[in-house]
Amino acid sequence: MSKIHVSATVNGDSVEYLCDPRETLLDVLRDRLNLTGAKEGCGTGDCGACSVTLDGRLVCSCLVLGAEAEGKEIATVEGIADGDVLHPLQQKFIDHAALQCGVCTPGILVAAKSLLEKNPDPTETEVRYWLAGNLCRCTGYDKIIRAVMETAADMREAS
Repeated sequence: MSKIHVSATVNGDSVEYLCDPRETLLDVLRDRLNLTGAKEGCGTGDCGACSVTLDGRLVCSCLVLGAEAEGKEIATVEGIADGDVLHPLQQKFIDHAALQCGVCTPGILVAAKSLLEKNPDPTETEVRYWLAGNLCRCTGYDKIIRAVMETAADMREAS
């Protein structure tokens, strides 16, 4: 089967890759672009571990074909920090111990950042609703919710 040539922007950088027509964006990110932050938890879009944004829209990369990224902008967990400087959300996750095994953490960070970009002043209910597609079996979510809420408050104060 012939490969498809794709040009896209990933975390602000132009990239090109060849992919199989049936290859998922998750596999492209991990296997072709060496961006291993997004994890495959379920392969069916139920767990959110592979969450990325595609043209600003939160998606499960296991449900998107790599070829569908042609001309699009992709943001992954690797693009959240500014070099060695953590994004406030990442720092709050550390401060609140809002992670344990780490399988879900990249997807939750991407989803939470996406929420805060769309709604800088979410209620706790809105945060819980927005992150409902990201499953975590370790933390119980309370520390995650507190980290997101505190990040939102800090970012509003800073602006």
